[in-house]
Amino acid sequence: MAQGARRTVGQVAAVVVLAVAVAGFLSVAAVRHGFFDLQVYRGALVWWVHDGGEIYDYLKPGTQYGFTYPPFAALVMLPMGYLSWHAAIVVSVAAGVLTSAVLIWWLLDPVSRRAGWTRWFAFAVALCLVAAFEPMRETINFGQVNTLLLFLVAVDLLRLLPGGNRWAGVGIGLATAIKLTPGIFIVYLLVTRRWRAAVTASGTATAATVLAAALFPDASREFWTSALWNTGRVGELAFVSNQSLRGVVARLDPESPSTLAWLLLVAATLVLWAWRSRVAASVGDEATGLALTGAVMCLVSPVTWVHHLVWLLPGLLLLVDRGMAAPPGGRRRVLLACAAVGYAFLTSRIVWAWEEDSAGLDGFLFGNTYVWISLALLAFLPVRRVAPRSPSASATVEPAGVAQFDKLDRRSSAGQRHRIGRPLTVR
Repeated sequence: MAQGARRTVGQVAAVVVLAVAVAGFLSVAAVRHGFFDLQVYRGALVWWVHDGGEIYDYLKPGTQYGFTYPPFAALVMLPMGYLSWHAAIVVSVAAGVLTSAVLIWWLLDPVSRRAGWTRWFAFAVALCLVAAFEPMRETINFGQVNTLLLFLVAVDLLRLLPGGNRWAGVGIGLATAIKLTPGIFIVYLLVTRRWRAAVTASGTATAATVLAAALFPDASREFWTSALWNTGRVGELAFVSNQSLRGVVARLDPESPSTLAWLLLVAATLVLWAWRSRVAASVGDEATGLALTGAVMCLVSPVTWVHHLVWLLPGLLLLVDRGMAAPPGGRRRVLLACAAVGYAFLTSRIVWAWEEDSAGLDGFLFGNTYVWISLALLAFLPVRRVAPRSPSASATVEPAGVAQFDKLDRRSSAGQRHRIGRPLTVR
């Protein structure tokens, strides 16, 4: 057998072994949520479409949980009200897997080509590992929409915005109209002075919201005047699954959490994010902008359940990218080790050991593990300089702050790299 064929056979065998190992891990470690959130979505839509009720009056029987998304999300999900339960599960899982796979390909393929990896093999290994990633498996098991929103934002930041496409911002606008929290990416566009994309995103979100209001005036009125402000439908802030800064503060004093302390933490976090985002945007590193903004969204949102942390996936993949791009040595080992440790913790369910009691130093340190990972990515994810997309594009002047976060590019002697499939020149 030729060497190439033996290599292929070995890679296929390795993927099969890894897939079996991940399946075994999931069979033991993955909590079965029975597509709980999907039940809420579909139940609300069936109640609304077939039973004549108002969508925001619906509560899943025996729970306090109801439909909490804007009316445009109800419009997008409307076909679910006409699907059988099992068909809805198939659509939900297929959408989650497909959108995740595309995002992984966009972020990982440049690393594969630069490192000389077999591309299908690297992709298959990454898919297996992401399947074990707790936020991803929680998203799938709950039937959540997180991967769809991440995909919509990534279309803008990884595909349209780098080329100056006039449609850049549409994905962010649609994601914001479906769920309000991705609206921070509109702020990202403003902070980084991409005015046209910010206007497009804002206009898209507004148009989608107005369309939903025209089609469903009663539901829109109830959402914007009542349901939006009913925080009791969301869940308990101090619950260990709430891995946001608000959750940290709430767990310190569940009876009377300090709003002032939370706001001060949010303000400091936003200042750090704005600075780092400006640095990333000034050298054309939109992938890092996506990762930083995803991390800060998880941190500053009042409620960030574990399944929302799929927004940290780009940051972990970019740590691998930065590590493989660094010259062999200490820096490469540190970056790859950080990626491995972050992934291991975010796969381990470690925070759930403090589900019943998060008091004490151990509860503070380990019950908020995912918050610390979000903060670390926000503060230390390296920025890479990206070459202009065309010869006529103007050279980018290196701003203050790049020296700290872009050392790997300026120390490398490689002449050309790749980012999201496009040429990347190291300066």
